[in-house]
Amino acid sequence: MSVCVVGHSNPDTDSIAAAISYAHYLKATGTDAIACMQIEADKLNPESTTVLKNFGLAAPQTMMDAAGKKVALVDFSDIGQAPANIKDAEVVAIVDHHKIGDITTNNPIVFNAQPVGCTCTVLYEMYKNNNVALPKDIAGAMLSAILSDTVNFKSPTCTAPDKAAVAALKDIAGVADTDALFMEMLKAKSSIDGIPMKDLVFRDYKDFDMNGKKVGIGQLELATLEQVAGIRADLYKALEDLKKDGRHSVLFMLTDVVKEGTDLLVVSEEPAVIEQAFGGKIANNAMWVNGMMSRKKQTVPPLQKAFGC
Repeated sequence: MSVCVVGHSNPDTDSIAAAISYAHYLKATGTDAIACMQIEADKLNPESTTVLKNFGLAAPQTMMDAAGKKVALVDFSDIGQAPANIKDAEVVAIVDHHKIGDITTNNPIVFNAQPVGCTCTVLYEMYKNNNVALPKDIAGAMLSAILSDTVNFKSPTCTAPDKAAVAALKDIAGVADTDALFMEMLKAKSSIDGIPMKDLVFRDYKDFDMNGKKVGIGQLELATLEQVAGIRADLYKALEDLKKDGRHSVLFMLTDVVKEGTDLLVVSEEPAVIEQAFGGKIANNAMWVNGMMSRKKQTVPPLQKAFGC
């Protein structure tokens, strides 16, 4: 049985590139594997679509149900971000760069989680340390994922290994200008013209368990907040609708990459808890959080503390 390598729901470029690169790594080291994703190909986010096109890669296969399958998880280890029926699957490996989640296994597995800015950084080190040849096209996707996840090294999640991986991968991929590559991805990522509100909300979205309360956090990285000025009301209405589906709170990060901060839209049963988490005041359903670039490092941890996790 082939191992299905899959990233988290609502996959970002790291989840897509990690699935492709880890599936290739497994095949190169003697285990048959298939790159998968939890989304239909026509729903893939614009940034990932651009990356796959740039480097001539096919999108991973769609896999929404894990029952009866052997699976390797990349870029997550939380049940809430897994395919349906993950408890009825055999998880054989996890490669990640987030906190350890709540997925458990009956047997020992390969588990490689490191405090770096991107899962593809972990995977690059696996290729390097085990002398596995890295194809040019896959190196390009991994490079793109690291630039995206670290916001071109501006994110506080960025580490020395991320920068070292980029330096190596750009040579393998034949990319001369990583700044230009990042700006091309940012242009695609921040494109909102004609996109339904629900699709924008779920473009980069995750649910979290905060001490028994379901909290959703989405993010849209922008070159300028003016890009969303005309749709803020509609966007907020979409967040309100999402909260009605059993969530305590929904937060949406409108991250200004140039100003290096986030306009945080908030829908919550306890706004004071959100204010406490970030030391600010909500006005007109939002609060500016200077320096906030990373959901993983700057949004989730303060919320976990405020919710008493």
